[in-house]
Amino acid sequence: MPLVEHLRELRNRLAKGMLAITVVSVVVAFYSQDLMSFLMHPVPRCTKGLGESTGGTCAVIAYTDLLSPFTTTVKVCFMAGVIISSPVWLYQLWAFVAPGLHKHERKYTYWFVAGAVPLFLGGAWLAYTILPISMRVLLGITPDGSANILPMDKILDFIVRMILVFGSAFELPLLLVMLNFAGVVTGRRMAGWWRGVVMGVVIFGAVATPTTDPFGMLALAGPIVVLYFIAVGISLLNDRRRRRADPEAELDEDEASQLDLTPEAIGDVEPVSATRALPEQTSTERVNGYDDVT
Repeated sequence: MPLVEHLRELRNRLAKGMLAITVVSVVVAFYSQDLMSFLMHPVPRCTKGLGESTGGTCAVIAYTDLLSPFTTTVKVCFMAGVIISSPVWLYQLWAFVAPGLHKHERKYTYWFVAGAVPLFLGGAWLAYTILPISMRVLLGITPDGSANILPMDKILDFIVRMILVFGSAFELPLLLVMLNFAGVVTGRRMAGWWRGVVMGVVIFGAVATPTTDPFGMLALAGPIVVLYFIAVGISLLNDRRRRRADPEAELDEDEASQLDLTPEAIGDVEPVSATRALPEQTSTERVNGYDDVT
């Protein structure tokens, strides 16, 4: 199609995706209170007001200004609309991109999506599970005589950031497997990186985890390290399969390919006679004191 037709199709795909997000967000607005309660469940709240929060490990959730209840509710409904309607707008994006891909590229995309969705959901579930423990650790540092009053919008941003960090980090092993299937990196090379990867994952867990506590760091770094070694095992199996199909498909940079020098591999070659290169020299006798015609 010409460029104008591509732009028109992109506009239609984006319009359908935005319409789906809007409709789902409006429907979710009727259940906004239940959704807010679900998101606030990891926060250890005080049941008897500020007096109980003094020096304890609980907090009071508050709105800091007049518009906070409205803006926070709109933000939560829109976020839920984007997540719930993701099959619709992801399909619209795929329908726009898929005609330009080859058959094997589409096959790899299906496998990538099939693995990416469960991994992201697993990371999000782990983040939501450890949030109460992490929050109690952080709130436990509160000095005696102080109260924990947490703004609602700050808590929401914190929880969403925690879920996104864990869900995105769980995609790293899948990315390595896809690079291996594309022939960019071998399983043996990935296995040799394990010391640096473990150290990098631990540092990433300490920096990227919003809770900044050791429990959250280990909860993020531990599963990623396990998934990394699973990815290394899958890559080694794929390298073995590829090597079995083509012995020279997987060669290290310092490894030379084996050459078959048998006549069957080289082809029918006539033997070279051992005659002298210069036809003028027909005997071993010296001519004018020299052993060749010069």
